[in-house]
Formats: sequence, structure tokens, C-alpha cells
Amino acid sequence: MKVAAEVCPKCEGTGWRPITNGADRRVTRCDCRLQERSQALLAAARIPKRYEHCELSNFEFEGPHRDLAPARMAACRFVEEYPIENTGLLFVGGVGVGKTHLAVGIIKELIASKGIPCLFYDYRELLKQIQNSYNQSVQATELEVLRPVFETEVLVLDELGAVKPTQWVWDTVSLVLNTRYNDNRTTVITTNFENLKERDRPHSNASSQSSEAARHSNDRETLGDRITERMRSRLLEMCRTVNVQGGDFRQTLRSASFR
Repeated sequence: MKVAAEVCPKCEGTGWRPITNGADRRVTRCDCRLQERSQALLAAARIPKRYEHCELSNFEFEGPHRDLAPARMAACRFVEEYPIENTGLLFVGGVGVGKTHLAVGIIKELIASKGIPCLFYDYRELLKQIQNSYNQSVQATELEVLRPVFETEVLVLDELGAVKPTQWVWDTVSLVLNTRYNDNRTTVITTNFENLKERDRPHSNASSQSSEAARHSNDRETLGDRITERMRSRLLEMCRTVNVQGGDFRQTLRSASFR
């Protein structure tokens, strides 16, 4: 037996609800349609299942995680000020400190509260999809892969620099970032690589460190090493840098599971 679809009592299925203010009568979009739009935008945002639970409201920033409070504050301020202030954010920090959680929380809040179209892409997955488009057996073309990346209002590019740099990788990241920069579109980025210039790279003092530690410090790559110094400089124009400092949440969870 066919069940009739539930009809919204506020708008009776029209999508518009009346507003009366004295003699002034008009209509406005019903909440049911706004909710439908948010659900559609959320489904199109490509948020991985691993991060579906991430919200700004459940990001831990108190007690042992209080060092993360400034990063969460920056994320909340970004949502509040958008789109009046549309400069992106570059979250820089070590593995497992919550950079992706904050980035996903931002786009989920933009979708829910402001109806902003957003898109999430893991940097490695994006490059892989572009490479796959060169295979004749794959239906999607490079332009079809890149068009939503170019055109979405807010893009989250997760783990920038995670792929070993080659000329093709450099050219591709340059195309993505320059296109969005020229179109004045907002990009939120996470990276594990320090946002330093080559001349600002910390040099080890052999007298105060072991030779092994000194080599590690000198060999540590920066974001400029991974995406070129030119593109790193472009990011400074596109985004405000937010340093995310704290312990590895994943390591904390693993340790707790053995107690």
C-alpha cells in the first residue's frame, strides 16, 4: 500500500509560509525547504564517513586540549564573518591535532546556518582522480573532475602537500589554487607541513643537539618544499594561517583503549 508523503503543516507543501504584520501580508521560504536544501548541500559536500561526526560544537578545546582553543575560535569566527570576510584559512599542525575536524566543522556549519555550497577533497584523492581521468577506460574527463573544485563557493583541501612533489603535482596544485584565487573563491586548507620560507627553516645547533636530531631538523620539509615557494606565497594571499598546536587525539584514543 502506498503511503502519502508527509505534508508540512506550516506551508501545506507549497514551500512558502505566510507572514502577517498588521495589514502587511507577505510570504517567506518555509523552514522545511531550507532544511531540504541543507541536506542536499551536505550530501554534495563529499564529507568522508570518517568525519561525518565532526562539528565545531563537539571539538575538544578544554582541559588537556586548551592549547587548541585559539584554533577553534578562529574557525568559529570564520563562520560568523562569512561571506562578508571571505579570506580562507590554512590550518597548520602535526598529525592528529584536529585540523580536519575543524575544517569539516566549518563547512557543515556554513551549510546548515547559511546555505553555502561547500566541497571537501582530500588532496591525495583529488590528484588520484585527475590522474585516473587520463585513462581512456574512465568516463570522467579532467575538466569534469576539476569543475566542481574550481566552482564550489567554499573548498576544503585536506592534507595539502601529502603527495611527493613532481612537476605534474606542482602544476596541478598551481592550477587549482590560482583558479580559485582569480575567481575570488574561498579555500580552507589543512597541512602537516610548516608554513615557512626556506630562509626561515630552523637550523640545528650541533653543540646542543645529537647528530641524529640535528639531521632530522635540517631535513624536515616545509610547505614551500612540497608545493613550491611561489604557491606557498600565494596561499598567504588566499588564507589566514592558523597554527593548531596540541597532542595527537588518535594516539590518546589508542592509549585509552588499552587501559
